[in-house]
Amino acid sequence: MPTSRSVFRCISGCAGEYPLDEVIYRCPRCGDLLEVTHDIEHLRARSAAAWIKLFDERYQRTQWPYGSGVWGKKEWVQPHVQNENVVSMMEGGTNLLWADRYGRELGLPDLWIKQCGVSHTGSFKDLGMTVLVSTVKQMIADGRPIRAVACASTGDTSAALAAYGAAAAIETMVILPRGKVSTAQLVQPLANGAHVLAIDGDFDACMAIVQRLAEEEGVYLANSMNSLRIEGQKTVAIEMVQQFDWEVPDWVIIPGGNLGNVSALGKGFEMMRELGLISKYPRICVAQAEAANPLYLSYLRKFEDFKAVQARPTLASAIQIGNPVSIKKAIRTLKQFDGVVEQASEAELADASARADLTGLFNCPHTGVALAALEKLVARGLIQSRHRVVVVSTANGLKFTDFKVAYHEGRLPQVPNPRHANQPHHLPNVYNDVRDRVRRIMDAGDAASPRQT
Repeated sequence: MPTSRSVFRCISGCAGEYPLDEVIYRCPRCGDLLEVTHDIEHLRARSAAAWIKLFDERYQRTQWPYGSGVWGKKEWVQPHVQNENVVSMMEGGTNLLWADRYGRELGLPDLWIKQCGVSHTGSFKDLGMTVLVSTVKQMIADGRPIRAVACASTGDTSAALAAYGAAAAIETMVILPRGKVSTAQLVQPLANGAHVLAIDGDFDACMAIVQRLAEEEGVYLANSMNSLRIEGQKTVAIEMVQQFDWEVPDWVIIPGGNLGNVSALGKGFEMMRELGLISKYPRICVAQAEAANPLYLSYLRKFEDFKAVQARPTLASAIQIGNPVSIKKAIRTLKQFDGVVEQASEAELADASARADLTGLFNCPHTGVALAALEKLVARGLIQSRHRVVVVSTANGLKFTDFKVAYHEGRLPQVPNPRHANQPHHLPNVYNDVRDRVRRIMDAGDAASPRQT
């Protein structure tokens, strides 16, 4: 199949289109964000059945680069990048986990967790970064003088940029809010050789600086306002439908910070419907931390207006964003998908994360926000037992062990009464003492869950 033509266009519909290898992030006419648009009519030359067959044949195979969950959909993502310039860590292909026990506790027998954090750098950011860095590598191969790629980050974006930049031998810079990312998140870009600039400020301050650097110093911007990232992230929607044998779930719930991910999900579903692979949309819920909830506040006003907020500190540090750059895309998606927005307090997100952990999961605090929103929607009757629900888990819980330990030790000031705290039993090296404690534990377990006879 010949390569289709894909370009940047303004999200507000301004005239003009721009090649994907042009260094441009906003519409020069109105200043709104751009988005990648594909030649849908060209893609329709292959039938829906043929696309499904092709995607299934490639899925998690070893033929370069199509085994990647992103590059297996290359024609829908970034068709102009030559295979030799693809920078891939075989991202995607992540587990769609049937949360059987947790779902039964909530009265949801068809509850699933899309484990996007089970990836090379431990978050869904890999999906977008493979596309962005591959495009930059193609641009450099074509003679464009790009000296460095930079991002503002609360942790996961910087890890993905550093890893993919290192693999491509491209200089990377990350701007972080000092003291506001976990140790695991900080060490990732350092280990991969990125130049880490830790500033005294929050994510919004970091974002303002990196945007100015992109304008004045010529670094290439890697944040989600660069819509190349969205092209990779939209494959989450395609992949989850593929994992359900091309059936669409009823609900998808996702944490929301800078809000690129909700528009990415929407775009994936929209392309599948336009090309005949699916016939309906799911409903989408964006979950925000109460401490950083500008989209939620706008939703309460029926999206009649939007006001940025000063984000307060939250355990869900990656979504501590008060002025999301993808706000217009997110609102457009939510309107199209009959979407809702919910929020979670610090205690709610921490308790929801811990409750799900007790059923075998190991959630990051941002996924905890989505789980808390899920529990609220179930309590309100908006999500019902007949619904198939997918919660998008955005990062690996192992990046947030300090959060986990502090919760179980009762050291989180935001969560004075952790409902699911679990601490080790400290005992002397005396067999009888250990035996007696084991007996009490087993007796208590028997009393709480009588054995079936």
